[in-house]
Amino acid sequence: MAFQVGTSSSSSLPLSPVIPSQNHDIFLSFRGKDVRHKFIAHLNRALRQSGIKTYMDGVDLERGEQISSELFKAIEESRISIIVLSKNYAESKWCLDELLKILECRKTFKQTVLPIFYEIKPSDVRDQKGSFGEAFTKLGKKIKDDIKLLEYWKEALEEVAKLSGLEYIAFEDDESKFIQNIIGWINSKIVKQTPLSVAKYPVGIEYRKQDIYQHLSVERNDIIRIVGIFGPGGIGKTTISKDIYNQISSQFEGSCFLSNIREISEQAGGLIQLQNTLLVDILGTSLDVRDTEKGMNMIKDRLCSKRVLLILDDVDELVQIEKLVGDCGWFGLGSRIIVTTRDQQLLKISEVDSMYELKPLDENEALRLFSLHAFKEDEPSYEYVDLAKQVIQYAKGLPLALVVLGSDLKGKSTNQWKSALDKYKTIPHKNIQKVLLVSYEGLDNNEKEMFLDIAFFFEGEHLANIMKIFHSCDFFPDDGIDRLKDKCLISIERGYVRMHDLLQDMGREIIRLESPNEPGQRSRLFFHEDVFMCWKKACGPNYLSNELRVLDWFEYPLQSLPPNFHGNKLIIFKMRGGFIKELSFIKFKNLTNMDFSDCNFLTKVPDVSSIPNMEKLIATNCTNLVEVHDSVGSLGILLLLSFWGCSNLRILPRSLKLRSLDVLELYGCSSLRSFPEIGCEMNSLTSLNLSGTAVEELPLSIDNLTKLDKLYLDKCKNLKRLPINIILRLQHLRDVGIFVGCTNLVKKMGSTTMEDEISSNEEQLQELAPPTNSSNGSSALQVLLNRQNCFQSELNFFPISSFFTMFNSSATLIDLNLSGSEFVSLPTSIKGFVALGGLYLEDCKKLKEILELPPNIDYISVRRCKSLEKFPEVSRIMEFNGSHIKSLDYIE
Repeated sequence: MAFQVGTSSSSSLPLSPVIPSQNHDIFLSFRGKDVRHKFIAHLNRALRQSGIKTYMDGVDLERGEQISSELFKAIEESRISIIVLSKNYAESKWCLDELLKILECRKTFKQTVLPIFYEIKPSDVRDQKGSFGEAFTKLGKKIKDDIKLLEYWKEALEEVAKLSGLEYIAFEDDESKFIQNIIGWINSKIVKQTPLSVAKYPVGIEYRKQDIYQHLSVERNDIIRIVGIFGPGGIGKTTISKDIYNQISSQFEGSCFLSNIREISEQAGGLIQLQNTLLVDILGTSLDVRDTEKGMNMIKDRLCSKRVLLILDDVDELVQIEKLVGDCGWFGLGSRIIVTTRDQQLLKISEVDSMYELKPLDENEALRLFSLHAFKEDEPSYEYVDLAKQVIQYAKGLPLALVVLGSDLKGKSTNQWKSALDKYKTIPHKNIQKVLLVSYEGLDNNEKEMFLDIAFFFEGEHLANIMKIFHSCDFFPDDGIDRLKDKCLISIERGYVRMHDLLQDMGREIIRLESPNEPGQRSRLFFHEDVFMCWKKACGPNYLSNELRVLDWFEYPLQSLPPNFHGNKLIIFKMRGGFIKELSFIKFKNLTNMDFSDCNFLTKVPDVSSIPNMEKLIATNCTNLVEVHDSVGSLGILLLLSFWGCSNLRILPRSLKLRSLDVLELYGCSSLRSFPEIGCEMNSLTSLNLSGTAVEELPLSIDNLTKLDKLYLDKCKNLKRLPINIILRLQHLRDVGIFVGCTNLVKKMGSTTMEDEISSNEEQLQELAPPTNSSNGSSALQVLLNRQNCFQSELNFFPISSFFTMFNSSATLIDLNLSGSEFVSLPTSIKGFVALGGLYLEDCKKLKEILELPPNIDYISVRRCKSLEKFPEVSRIMEFNGSHIKSLDYIE
């Protein structure tokens, strides 16, 4: 049985008003005489130093002066408004008018608002009491004739006081830490609100977008719709879906734009990666999906009551839709899903609710788009008109071709245009990819080599890695990459190199034409069948070129590399799923990335001291790997070290001195009984996963992991001792998994000795969840503690009372999972967890009563709690009295 506690939204909500251009990240509203020269000056400086664009008025108006239209405009054009409520804020008509405008923008444009209660309490603002109330009364006496305005202000003050905000008390709080917390909060909001990059010149998008809106019927909340957008590559499907996402995503409870689905799905674990991205984007937290079937259930279970916007971009197989969307029942009423694809048939098979074919630009649109890229004008100058029309004829309305050709001809004379058009005439109109060759032919030799290498091997790779490879080839990439970007042959998105499918296909066609009938005569090979056959035919299994920079060979068939291969130029070395057994020969001094995942014949990671530039060392699921050489523990710039699923791994380096390491992954290393000493301060490590290992204890030197954010020790059945007082001193620790399946530790913690330790260290235990305004910016602690084998009081296991002592994190705990526990009554001290939003009590078969709940809880699950008899909150709802907890939205 489920109860929907909140009120339902209207079934006919209109599309949100057009959001004004967001020219400012932050609008600062404050009372000048209280805070301008101290707190606001410091906050504004810190924001600007962090690259955050702020707007603050530069003068203090005389009392009674009217707020300017320019200031109203600045509020509308800000992403976030920060209202610093100080003792004299309510004395200013100016400030209160700002407040009204900010709350109007919050309602109309979904603007984010953060109130800061500066040396006052929220209740003072809500009830207009104390010094704050005196200031409001003082203003009221001056404009006592305008009772209606006073009421508006009073309602606004009550509303803003109820918003989630921050309190600052000068003699208690460190101002610099407080400001850093604000900046951390803002950064997280800005990342979420940052619109997707659409197009430099969005020609022809608007009316097509309006057509798609008709298919979406966004105003209806009583239905779920899946809309498919189809058309050829380069037609603008991704561009228009990004624009739609930017315009309407704020109308939904959660949203996600999954790009490059076709490409990501082709990678090992690609669909799992996409499922994780979907859940993280919508829920805001990682659920660590490791299996597509479980991922499907997770999406369905967690999103079935949420109104979401989901865009699946570039889908080419039915399984992608099945694993990511399933059917409409996976999502809450009012949800909208958009699927873009080149394959109309795929949409028919999927039985989407509506299909929209994206057509080429008409001649006028095409001429305008081309002209903007070629001339930065809406139309060509007189002497170029006829030449431009010829280009439009060849491009056939395909936006990508118009962009590329416009960029290629930009700044050239009419004679150069005529020469280029002569080239175009030799290229068949039906093969638009060949039109793009003109841009390629304008590159110098090094630029061509880089373009072709990206088309074949590096599309979607991180720019920094590609630059290292191109530098080693003497391609001068610092200039060349910019040249490729300028000619619209590649783009850089969040640090990764992207190339449109048409351009990528064009590059591969260039190489195919080098020798259409004999792959062995081509300069590059893409299909693995061609690679293997050419290698076997020309060289046999005992030859690899020492000129190789990248060696990525899936299922390499031999147990060792050829004896003549020295690999001195090798930068990336991957042999996933291969038969490689011996690595002692590896002395590749330039190597930065090594991946031997699923190499089940590999038994040892050898001495790597001669590879000082190693950044990533991955050997997951190597089931016969036993030993990792000591030298691995001293790789100074190593960022990622993963031995996930190496079930026979027993020996790690005796000491870890990995100052740059960010992630250490040992999940599922079930034979690993000893964890190394931490030999230095490793202040880059944020995630340590020891779940499923046989580790018996952690060293005291774990306190050297000063920036550790995530610690997972679930299912460590042999874990007997845990330096809790040290772990709790790790100030950045935010995500902890300790007690799930840790049966030996749980029994130990139920003993008198551990109870005494908990009691004696109560003050240190508080440090596990630093307050919201701590220096690390943590605002939430998520704990997944116990399934079966935990909190079983009749077996004297870890008692639930100790949990509430140990994790007294009432200020920051946001989700608590106690499912499968065997306690009879939920302790009333749960009400002290003021930030708790989700409480999971599924399968607590002995649970009889829930007498108290946290004050801000919004979701409770008591599925299969067969003994539950006393739950006052449900009784109130059933009697139509309503919940006394206003935030409570759902009980099931």
